[in-house]
Amino acid sequence: MNCLILAAGYATRLYPLTENFPKPLLEVGGKAILDWLVDDIGDAAESFAVISNHKFAGHFENWAAGRPEKIHVVDDGTSTNETRLGAVRDIQFAMDALKPSGDILVIAGDNLLDFSLRVFVDYAQKAGTSCIMRYFEPEVARLRKCGVLEIGEDDRVLSMVEKPAEPRSHWCCPPFYYYRAADIARLPEAIAEGCNVDAPGSFAAWLSGKTCVKAMEMPSRRYDIGNLQSYNEVRAIFEARL
Repeated sequence: MNCLILAAGYATRLYPLTENFPKPLLEVGGKAILDWLVDDIGDAAESFAVISNHKFAGHFENWAAGRPEKIHVVDDGTSTNETRLGAVRDIQFAMDALKPSGDILVIAGDNLLDFSLRVFVDYAQKAGTSCIMRYFEPEVARLRKCGVLEIGEDDRVLSMVEKPAEPRSHWCCPPFYYYRAADIARLPEAIAEGCNVDAPGSFAAWLSGKTCVKAMEMPSRRYDIGNLQSYNEVRAIFEARL
């Protein structure tokens, strides 16, 4: 399994902190957000890659140089939020650039978890299908900003809709995806069929209509660092554990 970390966003809601510095490298609990993620996955991944925009690629290259693992930094060539490729096109850009073999774990570089991603990797490898995660979200307003799932027997995804006006369940999908090699190879097909390229879950939604995709229920909490308030809240939680 190879791990691809999505880190090409511009995090405009975190300005001024991220005006000239990438959000995934912000410090939480004494480490960069990316350090938490890579340390957790460890040798469960054969390789790591970070897909960055051109503006912040140098920051990620400096960070990667200080890690013991070999981490590929892929520069998607964009320099502004207005010219960004979108998460799905960034995945395809990295796949074309690196041509990895085997399964791919795709994760957002700005989320933290209260449990190990190795649990999710083990689940997906035992399931033998592409897999996503799910958690119960009681608030409808938040559901309208997420990928919302309908789940059938044996955790199978029956449908997934990004940012629905009328959510059909309370199951949300966070930005962590395990794609089997044969499934991630269908990414160009999805884009050609009009898959939304901005939201990272759009490919998982498209794929769930073509083949079996399963959704593991998260055993604990995740932290989405989207704005200054949530960043400060997460910092306080992690610092309290030190």
